[in-house]
Amino acid sequence: MKYPILAIPLAGLALSILPLQSTAADTAENLYRSYCAGCHGGEAPQVPAERAAQAIRGGLPDKGMPAFGARLSDGDIRALVELLDARSRKQSLNTAASAASADMTTGSHRFRLAPVASAPGELWDMDFLPDGTAIATQKDGQLWLFKDRERLGPVTGIPAVKYEGQGGLLGVTVHPDYTKNGWIYLTYAGSGAGGAMTTVVRGKLEGLRWVDQETIYTAPKNFYTGTSHHFGSRLVLRDGYLYFSVGDRGHRDGAQDTGDPRGKIHRLYEDGRVPEDNPFVAAGGAAASVWSYGHRNPQGMALQPGSDAIWAAEHGPRGGDEVNLIQRGRNYGWPVVTFGINYDGTIISEHNHRDGMEPPKHHWTPSIAVSDIDFYTGDRFPAWRNHLLAASLAAQELHLLRIDGDKVIDDQVLLEDAGRIRDVRNGPDGYPYLLIGSDIFRLEPVERVSEFY
Repeated sequence: MKYPILAIPLAGLALSILPLQSTAADTAENLYRSYCAGCHGGEAPQVPAERAAQAIRGGLPDKGMPAFGARLSDGDIRALVELLDARSRKQSLNTAASAASADMTTGSHRFRLAPVASAPGELWDMDFLPDGTAIATQKDGQLWLFKDRERLGPVTGIPAVKYEGQGGLLGVTVHPDYTKNGWIYLTYAGSGAGGAMTTVVRGKLEGLRWVDQETIYTAPKNFYTGTSHHFGSRLVLRDGYLYFSVGDRGHRDGAQDTGDPRGKIHRLYEDGRVPEDNPFVAAGGAAASVWSYGHRNPQGMALQPGSDAIWAAEHGPRGGDEVNLIQRGRNYGWPVVTFGINYDGTIISEHNHRDGMEPPKHHWTPSIAVSDIDFYTGDRFPAWRNHLLAASLAAQELHLLRIDGDKVIDDQVLLEDAGRIRDVRNGPDGYPYLLIGSDIFRLEPVERVSEFY
């Protein structure tokens, strides 16, 4: 059962903008799978029919969408618009209740997807305060607290964000020693120099007020760009250090330049200072904070239980979504090596492996549009413990990757057709939590369920 996220019907809008041409439904489905599903999954774009046709034909370069006019006929484009119309109307018939109504048995457990709380807009990331209160970012720039299924807020005093395309208020991480220091970290698309770039701040809560903000990371202004995609923006804290991801911002060749902060995972002290043992600190400038490079758009980061090794998941283009074990100074290959191809079907690289570049521990080809990851550490689902949960957007799935040391030995789909899952997070109550659109869900064993707190 599908959970509707982008259900803006195209019905009733003029479709006569293109010459009438009969195209079989299965051909339209094949076109969609080939050219669209890598980003959009099964969701209908939130645009009128005429604009959808224009976007398919001419692309949206600042949002990372290529032009397909040279590859698709007018009849192909019309078939895609009609298919999107049909999908949009179908999605509008579904409800969150239906998504949560069925019990599932996969991964050695029987469970259900249960609704917990909702927000008025698209949620991007969440974490938990020590008392069990959930804190979540809304992409348009709101920060919410959720307690006993009630939404509190929004929190006032949050920095202004560039809300456009994939940009907005993005990552949130509560400091592991929050009870002692009160710090909460945020990432967002910050404006400057006529463009935007990933920015990291930290602050504290006084009730529903954001106070004592400190800027932890901003890039040099010459790396700000007018594109509105690939901000990365996941964070983890380990042993006094902050690790965070920055996507290539659509300038993929910069991912191989260690002096360019884009397409990197960065490492700073948790107060923003640059550690002297960072691999490229001697080069100074933008490189000082770089920990690893050759990344496309990492939107998942997690610490492995027992070792505290950092794992990251990143979006590929059409294919080549990756799960990587992040190590100091290593090159993860993008765009010199990749399992993916461009959205228009052209080749990015002839190579998916090269000496001196780290191969992924796991990859999805075709792409599932992997978003966040988290190692499950609770006791509600013993068979999942210490294995990696991976959420996806386009495929609308939740995966369980079984990990043995530094190897992925199995990939199992736990949820299908759940909606675009933006975030997966361990809860302090032992349940895994998911962000799907504007709603918070959790996975509950059907045999044993306790109240959200």
